[in-house]
Amino acid sequence: MSLIFWVNIIALLFSFFVIGAVLGAFFFHTRTGQVVVAEMRQRLRVLMFGWEFPPFNSGGLGVACLGLVRALSGKNLDIVFVMPKHLPESVPYAKMVSADIEATVHTFNSPVTPYASSASYAKYTDGTPVYGSDLVSEAKRYAEFGAEIAAREPHDLIYAHDWLSFGAGRAAKRVSKKPFIAHVHSTEFDRTGGGAVDQNIYDLERAGMHGADRVIAVSGRTKDTVVDRYDVSPHKVQVVWNGIDTVTAPAPCPATPARLAALKKAGYRLVLFMGRITIQKGPDYFVHAARRVIDRNPNVLFVLAGSGNMERQMMHLAASLGIADKILFPGFLRGAELHEAYELADLFVMPSVSEPFGLAALEAMRIGTPVIISKQSGIAEAVSALQVDFWDVEKMADLILSVLNSLVLWEKLSKKGVTEAASLTWDLSADKIRGVVDELVPV
Repeated sequence: MSLIFWVNIIALLFSFFVIGAVLGAFFFHTRTGQVVVAEMRQRLRVLMFGWEFPPFNSGGLGVACLGLVRALSGKNLDIVFVMPKHLPESVPYAKMVSADIEATVHTFNSPVTPYASSASYAKYTDGTPVYGSDLVSEAKRYAEFGAEIAAREPHDLIYAHDWLSFGAGRAAKRVSKKPFIAHVHSTEFDRTGGGAVDQNIYDLERAGMHGADRVIAVSGRTKDTVVDRYDVSPHKVQVVWNGIDTVTAPAPCPATPARLAALKKAGYRLVLFMGRITIQKGPDYFVHAARRVIDRNPNVLFVLAGSGNMERQMMHLAASLGIADKILFPGFLRGAELHEAYELADLFVMPSVSEPFGLAALEAMRIGTPVIISKQSGIAEAVSALQVDFWDVEKMADLILSVLNSLVLWEKLSKKGVTEAASLTWDLSADKIRGVVDELVPV
């Protein structure tokens, strides 16, 4: 054979060797991609402002902050988390280092209760303020603290969660001139359920979004609101869905008594609502749907778990509809009690009037509980759960009965939910956010 033939054979073998090496390296890096990418990325320090963080939380915002802080800490980011908290008068601010997360947490003295919302409806039925007498003033005080801490905490980037923290983020940016990301978990249009917004809060939200270099929205639905209602350029807004993991998901505890187990043993079917009992979450539609279900199957009990300014109103509504003995009000649940409620429920229903995402539905799906979600929720973009318009209580009742009456449908929804929940992780959310960070902070 000619010399040219052997040269071609050797060249071909060499090509195969090079391709194999490249593919091997690719698959190796794919498996260890998080580590490899993290090592290549610049280590940065993030000054992050929030207004709730577990265990000081009363809603999904705190859970989201915990999930994001943990995941972002694994992306070569050092997090300094700042939040308001009621402290002794002699302590202007406190600094904590948690063993559970790789972050430093600063708190400043404030009477603000987590998950505040508009003063227009943030009152109990007796008129007592839920979140303090002047929440907007507290937001402005928080902004002053943001400027103070920005002057003494070295950082490469500023990050703020929702309106109460946006002022602190803007103030910090004025001091350090560092890039600022505003993360929108909810807007005033969501919290008021489409009703009259509080102009002061709207103004703070809008100023925060326009003052930020980039805006993170928890869903495409939220992005549309940010663009249409706040006049933010769509090119400035990045959609990053929420996630779930073993730390942020409710976990069981053998020492916690199973309060709902006796009801299951007695043969009742349980339908669960879990969330703040406010106009945004649609608890009244849940109660009206319950009336229709009970008319056709009196062996169903409804659990309306959570707390909020509409809680007493819902108790009165249940009584007026003649189903007070069919609806349980266990109050705000967390930890093992929350896990028990999800696990023992035959079905979870989220009838939100306006839901930016809907972490509670994801928590239920992860455990294997089928869910029905409103079409007006952001999570509807990410999962294939049963959907219904929040106002269509007849259709809602029909869907509830369909799931309860069909073991085949129940099992199909349960398995599909577990799979879809597993695909939505905080680590994936953090990867997208880290990409935004890299665009803003030059290497």
